[in-house]
Amino acid sequence: MSKGETTPAKAEIKADAKPETRKEEKKPNPRSIFKSKEFVVYPAHGVGQILDVEEQEVAGHKLELFVINFDKEKMTLRVPTNKWESVGMRKLSETAVVDNAIETLRGRARIKRTMWSRRAQEYEAKINSGDLISIAEVVRDLYRSERQPEQSYSERQLYEAALERMAREVAVVERIDDAAAVLKVETALQSGSGRSEKPTNKEEPEAA
Repeated sequence: MSKGETTPAKAEIKADAKPETRKEEKKPNPRSIFKSKEFVVYPAHGVGQILDVEEQEVAGHKLELFVINFDKEKMTLRVPTNKWESVGMRKLSETAVVDNAIETLRGRARIKRTMWSRRAQEYEAKINSGDLISIAEVVRDLYRSERQPEQSYSERQLYEAALERMAREVAVVERIDDAAAVLKVETALQSGSGRSEKPTNKEEPEAA
């Protein structure tokens, strides 16, 4: 038998051998992750409360939905239970994350020297990311003390949106009312290391 030729026995073993198949990891049932009456964070709207899990029939298929109430916005949202990851829905932040967010407020503002319209887009993206630290960065960067120039209308709107979004989660996590949470956030801002950079008040036109 020439070198490199396969014996019949070996060939038979190869033919019969089956490739190993990996078992797909079964994802946990969303209903075991999120419970009725639990507070959750939905990136585009902030903190809401799951009122119930209901079923609807759509085109002959049963669809399971989280019914989420957003008290501040006076709005109820229905989210398919199998879409919670893709929409970025999450549980409330742990206490350690809230503490880190408060500490972020005490840091120095980081203002990019770019057109306001571009910075505004970045701030909006951070607010709607659902990430508490990112939202805290917006609050920190847009905060103005009494010694600093007044904000433009759009800056003020973004600041208030970020402040409300952050304070709401702090309030629910720490079981305090919204006013106390706002006070806690503002106290942290006032005790910060100051603002070394002052972004322009003017809404500069976009460069052509």
